[in-house]
Amino acid sequence: MASSRDAKARLIDAASDLFYTDGFAPTPVDRVVERSGVSKPTLYVHFPSKDALLAAALEQRHAERARTLDTWVHSADSSPCEQLLAVFDWLAHQHETQRARGCAFVNAAAELADPTHPAREIARRHKQWMRDYLAGLAREARLSSPERLGADLMLLIDGANSRVLVDGDLAAAHDARRIAAVLIAASRTDQ
Repeated sequence: MASSRDAKARLIDAASDLFYTDGFAPTPVDRVVERSGVSKPTLYVHFPSKDALLAAALEQRHAERARTLDTWVHSADSSPCEQLLAVFDWLAHQHETQRARGCAFVNAAAELADPTHPAREIARRHKQWMRDYLAGLAREARLSSPERLGADLMLLIDGANSRVLVDGDLAAAHDARRIAAVLIAASRTDQ
């Protein structure tokens, strides 16, 4: 018999996948239960509501994204400026290897009308983390106005994710990388 921790992890994994591919509102908890192989009463032992399950799925997705992005960026033997551009290579890889649904955090926030919904807060924190991460890489590269550059690069990432979702354009991250290179070059203080 699976442990309580295994059941919870299976529920989060199933919910994360289904909410991302099919949307939060259209996905019934019965489908999550079926996909996870966990009973409905067990689901409610771990999560008092579908909203709580969405929040847990987004928290897990954030942790996974933070880990994989940082590993990708720092595995490249490259300059700090190239590490910034590696973020866009990672994004392109995500688009090419996963179903093209753009950003799970934006998708979830778009479905939730209540700005105080816990999942909206997780989406806000994730986006802030990403802007801070980009600004940190810009600081390491000694680029001017790293916070501004981080915010600008975040706009490119969000735009690429939107093009993937709306147009199915899997080259969007490559286009965003090209524009990011121009912004990074313009921000170099050693020119």
